[in-house]
Amino acid sequence: MTFLEVTAFLWEGFVISLLIFGVTLLCGVPLGLPIAFCSMSRFRAVKAVSKVIVWIVRGIPLMLQIFIIYYVPGLLFKFPMFSYMDRFFFLNYGLSDAGRIVAVLIAFSINYACYFSEIYRGGIESISKGQYEAGYVLGLTKSQIFRHVILKQVIQRIVPPMSNEIITLIKDTALANCIMVCEIIKQAKELAANKAMVWPLFYTGVFYLLFVGLLTILLGRWEKKLSYFRS
Repeated sequence: MTFLEVTAFLWEGFVISLLIFGVTLLCGVPLGLPIAFCSMSRFRAVKAVSKVIVWIVRGIPLMLQIFIIYYVPGLLFKFPMFSYMDRFFFLNYGLSDAGRIVAVLIAFSINYACYFSEIYRGGIESISKGQYEAGYVLGLTKSQIFRHVILKQVIQRIVPPMSNEIITLIKDTALANCIMVCEIIKQAKELAANKAMVWPLFYTGVFYLLFVGLLTILLGRWEKKLSYFRS
């Protein structure tokens, strides 16, 4: 295979990596907020359940979570729904790995939602209570204070840790190959196994570096736009 053919073959896998990245952000970022509110709830039961869930998800390796999501339904209930989904989409639409990708998306979304929730919680709790009290003096409701006073400050404070998690996410997509999802690392492994070509495995790093560089520029600009909220 020529260099361009290898690049095109790896790009097919990187598209799957980008799909996992995009859907995880789309689901994980908003889902983290209600989890954060539950972790700060005045109701002890809600708070305890939320904190235990976050503790479990953050404590178990993401690869193991992917295995749990993909294999446990079949082991416990004798219903390998993701395998059935793979077969259904392949036979009817010619799409391979559909069920595996869905399992990965579920695992990634839950995992990163819990990480994002802790970032949200830390950002919200970092705002001094005096700002809430000042808002009450001005006659604002709690929701108005949060929307108009607190939220923009929280966003500015959580951008750096969120940026780190987002950059980590694109690299974590490589874990999808643990259940044979054809992301870029899996594509490179196939070349090594079938074509005895090892260098494409190292070449995948170029794809990650370029995308992380683009993310770094975009997130850096976003952080600069919010810099006027700094005290």
